Amino acid sequence: MKLASLKQENGRDGQLVVVSDDLTRMASAADIAPTLQSALDDWDAVSGQLEALAGRLQGGEIEGEAFDQGKCHSPLPRAYHWADGSAYVNHVELVRKARGAEMPESFWTDPLMYQGGSDTFLAPREPVKMPQSEGFGIDFEAEIAVITDDVPMGVSAEEALKHIKLVMLVNDVSLRGLIPGELAKGFGFYQSKPSSAFSPVCVTPEQLGDHWKEGKLHLPLVSELNGEKFGEPNAGVDMTFHFGQLIAHAARTRPLGAGTIIGSGTVSNKLDDGPGKPVKEGGVGYSCIAEIRMIETIQDGKPGTSFMQFGDRIAIEMLDEKGQSIFGRIEQMIEQA
Repeated sequence: MKLASLKQENGRDGQLVVVSDDLTRMASAADIAPTLQSALDDWDAVSGQLEALAGRLQGGEIEGEAFDQGKCHSPLPRAYHWADGSAYVNHVELVRKARGAEMPESFWTDPLMYQGGSDTFLAPREPVKMPQSEGFGIDFEAEIAVITDDVPMGVSAEEALKHIKLVMLVNDVSLRGLIPGELAKGFGFYQSKPSSAFSPVCVTPEQLGDHWKEGKLHLPLVSELNGEKFGEPNAGVDMTFHFGQLIAHAARTRPLGAGTIIGSGTVSNKLDDGPGKPVKEGGVGYSCIAEIRMIETIQDGKPGTSFMQFGDRIAIEMLDEKGQSIFGRIEQMIEQA
């Protein structure tokens, strides 16, 4: 099943629709649940009805309407809880190596995670607006995210997998120039992590078939920067912590409410047990600019790739084996606020 939230003139949480597998048709789910959050609040009761509606749409029993990704908000336009992990420890290791810092051994056994702002998510085709570009170090981060139902405190990693109801993509916008100063205060991210954007469509794990296994999504995540392929690492490779482990980490000392979003962190693949290579050099590239800058610093003593400037464009998408978009496409431009 594929779900999306259409923008509304009145109302912040969008109108819930089911979407055909090929992302061409949709049908309103308002009679079942007006919003995705309301569906998640009562998932056991309404998910079967949503599946039945999706089946009728897919089978042609109902015609539905044309689906336009440009009219979508993020599946959850705002959420009660958004926490982003760093499951690809290769990415973390490179960050620290570039600045000459040793990585604690515990990073391989205990996930990193921060809680981000979730009150103003961007739509998947909405520009990223910043008051300035110089000094901010504007970067994209292509990631996978999951949405849960109610998760009890102390849940095991294996049981946590059962609480994953939907999967989607995310551009976790980061301001690299602001991160060091904030971390130096010893109190975590805030200004350096502005609003994120999610894919137009979220899907049930069952919809992903064999590509979803052991809490990981085993497909390449494609990023295009200014129309050129920047990265296509496989999200199921080099993922040190699966989503069950990330959810269990978040729920260690608190329950998680229905509609909680957990991010994977920047998708990152190694190459021959070392740093990856750019796509144009035969590698799978990167899911953020910071990573290639790290590698340039390690190899050349300084970075050569610039962070994003006003007018730059980023697109993030995942395709199935037939080349069909699964979640729709995030397309954003950097603009001056």
